[in-house]
Order: sequence, then structure tokens, then C-alpha cells
Amino acid sequence: MRSHVAELAGIRRQVLAGPSEKATRAQHAKGKLTARERIGLLLDEGSFREVEQLRRHRATGFGLEARKPYTDGVITGWGTVEGRTVFVYAHDFRIFGGALGEAHATKIHKIMDMAIAAGAPLVSLNDGAGARIQEGVTALAGYGGIFQRNTRASGVIPQISVMLGPCAGGAAYSPALTDFVFMVRDTSQMFITGPDVVKAVTGEEITQNGLGGADVHAETSGVCHFAHDDEETCIQEVRYLLSLLPQNNRENPPAVPCDDPHERRCDTLADLVPADGNRPYDMAEVIEEIVDDGEYLEVHERWARNIICALARLGGQVVGVVANQPRVLAGVLDIEASEKTARFVQMCDAFSIPIVTLLDVPGFLPGVDQEHGGIIRHGAKLLYAYCNATVPRISLILRKAYGGAYIVMDSQSIGADLTYAWPTNEIAVMGAEGAANVIFRRRIAEAEDPEAMRAELVKEYKAELMHPYYAAERGLVDDVIDPADTREVLIRSLAMLRTKHADRPARKHGNPPQ
Repeated sequence: MRSHVAELAGIRRQVLAGPSEKATRAQHAKGKLTARERIGLLLDEGSFREVEQLRRHRATGFGLEARKPYTDGVITGWGTVEGRTVFVYAHDFRIFGGALGEAHATKIHKIMDMAIAAGAPLVSLNDGAGARIQEGVTALAGYGGIFQRNTRASGVIPQISVMLGPCAGGAAYSPALTDFVFMVRDTSQMFITGPDVVKAVTGEEITQNGLGGADVHAETSGVCHFAHDDEETCIQEVRYLLSLLPQNNRENPPAVPCDDPHERRCDTLADLVPADGNRPYDMAEVIEEIVDDGEYLEVHERWARNIICALARLGGQVVGVVANQPRVLAGVLDIEASEKTARFVQMCDAFSIPIVTLLDVPGFLPGVDQEHGGIIRHGAKLLYAYCNATVPRISLILRKAYGGAYIVMDSQSIGADLTYAWPTNEIAVMGAEGAANVIFRRRIAEAEDPEAMRAELVKEYKAELMHPYYAAERGLVDDVIDPADTREVLIRSLAMLRTKHADRPARKHGNPPQ
């Protein structure tokens, strides 16, 4: 028996050491960590339990029969992050370039099934060269099994993809199916067809990073939610994100003790937000003032920057914050902002995260490009997401709330549980100037001094239909509050709504706009 134990210990040392020191040096030379080093950063020290460490492929031909390394190029298992169970798989680029074969895929399928059954988050550390060509269609079928499980786990457990190397072809669809995608600049890329194919088909010359690097997907395509300069920072942010998410859709997000007083007055808010609706300000500063200790995690920070989507805590409880950003495009809604927010609202609803919406929206962005690009269809995605959400929903109108954008941004008429407004709020079909030009077009045209008449009528319209208490008088706003009381009002309201229960009609699923 002792000889067998010694043999096992030797094999394990070989597995943990990796394929060779040369391969490890090559990985480090690219500025990349090994798969085990990455898992060590992600999970609590000493908590990782590996599954199928001794698995080998069974393929033959094309030289594979002579190379049968343990793990088959992917490390799978579970551990803890801040004491809570997390499942993980990590491609080992040192073995077959992290390419996926039959045994490799089967290991991933198993760990995904375990995560779903256990009701715990799944984190994938991606660094692979795609399907293993030597194994042919068997490798492709392995991806199909991953996609099917990504879809089955969607809205059941949090799924996080961390891109730490190349991800090309069909392999890119697994990250796209997950809840969050992290990327590292210069070392990670995602694309369906690489630069060589693009050049052959279109004649365009472009680098891998220019085609599918972290900055491209964080700023232009919206595929990437978080982009970081190095792997260590990236993985630490993954740990922070996990601390804000529940284990599964049957649990609430983890609450923490809060040293920031619930009743803390936010006196600076009145100075941060100008009363003049045409003056911009930074909504991020408003969020910092309201949430616990000024800390929040912004999702898609660099894509569709005219709206902010963030996870934060209020009174120790996790909330999702949606807020127009007046510093960018005056905070209007457009195609990208609608898509970004709709996905965020759906994620919050799936994982029992209450939603706080901060409105300062002048409307939808006008323009031929927006209309031809399908702003109606994309705006409807946001409307559908809010209407479908059953979590506690509170909206707060800071200044402008005009037109259809006001309705879409979780107004009381589409199901917000509570709607508050500051004394500077203006809720209307459109701005006073535009409204006066439509309603009083003839009177203005016939006046001796059209500009003076227009100014008088604008003032009249504001006084009659846009004063801060008009909506409250008609029950469309539950209360007009002092900005300094915002934090306390939100925390008390969320506490009341914590036991909210909402029934929905029985159905297989809805048919949201696409």
C-alpha cells in the first residue's frame, strides 16, 4: 500500500508542477499567470478542491497518442471566496494551448452540472486556443454542451467569464452567454474570425487587440463589462463582484454590517445638482454621496456612458443602481444605453437585487441613425425588462423626466413600487420650450413680438404643467423629498419592501423584443 501511495504522491507532484518549466516560463514571458496561479488568486487560500485531476484524453492519431498529459489542459474544481462556495474551471494554455477536446469538454460539463446542482456561482478562467483540431467534430460538440449548460444556468446561478488569453470562433459564445465578462488589456482577445480571415475576406488589416481586445469590447461592442490592466487586479475585482451577488436565484444577496449611518444627511446633493436643467453635472458624485461609504461597482463603465449601471449597498443591503449621466449626451437614452440597462435590470431581477433608478432624462436621442438602428425595438427591451421585474423597485426623479424616456425609466405607471422626486423635478411630455412651440404655434406666429410671446407662454406652461408638485398632486409621485434626506428615505423604503412578493401569470416564458 505504501508504494501505491508514494506513486500517487509522485503523480500529483507532476500534475501540480505542470507540463514543463519551459512552458511555465513561456506563459510568464507573455505577462500571463498559469491556471493554478490564477485559481490561487481567486479562491480563499487552501480552499481549492480539484475534480478529475488525473483525466487524460483518449484520442488517437495526429500525434496525440504520444501526448496524454494529466488534466487534459483544463483544471476544474471548487473552493470558497470569502467563505462561500464557488466553482471554477481554468484553461491551462501550457497544455495543447488550452484547446478544447472531448475529455477537456467533459470535465467542464461536469463542473458546470455540479455548480447548478449545488446552487453556487461558476467562474471560468479562459485562456484557450479554441477547439482541438486533431479531435475534429468531437471537440465542436463539446462546445455545444457548454453552451447548453450556460443557458440552463442563466438566471439560476451567477456565471462570470474572465478572459485571460485568446478566445476565438465559437468559443466566444460561452462568455457572451454568461452574466459578466472580465478582460485584461493586451493579453486577452475575443473575436469570431481573426485578423487573417478578416484581411482575406474584406482586405482590412487589423491587429488582434484592435479587432477584439479589452478596450474594444469595453468601449465599442459592449461585450466586456470590466477591463483591467493586469490579471491580479482583474481577479481581485471578480472576488469583489462575487461578494455582491447571491449564491443562486433562491437566495438574497449577502448583507453586511453597515457603519455608515442610515439617517446620514446628504447635504451636498443640493449643491452637486444644479437647478437649471440645462447645466450638466456628474451623476457618479450623486451615487457616491448616497450609497454606503461612497463605494459602488460600475458595470459597463466605458460603454454607453450616458447611463450608469452599478452595484452598491444601502444600509448594508445590495442594490442595483440605474442612473442617467447628464455629463454625457445630457443623459439621453439611446440604443446602447437601452441595451445596457435592460440587461442589467434583468440580472438584478434574476438574482433578487432591488433596483434604485435615479432619473434625469431629457428623452430619447433623436436622429436618423437611431431610428434606422431600431431605437424603438431597443428601447422596448428596457421597457420590457422593467415591467417584467418583480424585485423591489424605487425611482427618484432629480430634475428632468420627459416623454417616453420618463415612462421607460421605471415610472410608477410601469410598476415602480415607490416614486420620489426632488423639489427641482420637471415631469412632462417634453421640455417647456418644445411644448410651447407645438401648442401655441399660431399665437406665437401671429404675435407682434414672437420671441416675447414665446417666452411668456413657456413661463405659463411651466407654471401650469411642470411645477414640482404637479405629478405628486395626481398621485404619480409618492412624495417630494428634501435631497438631503435621500439616503434615509431610500434605506427605509427598501427595508419595507424587503418582503415584497409579486405574482406573475403562468407561462413558459415571455417573448421580449430582440
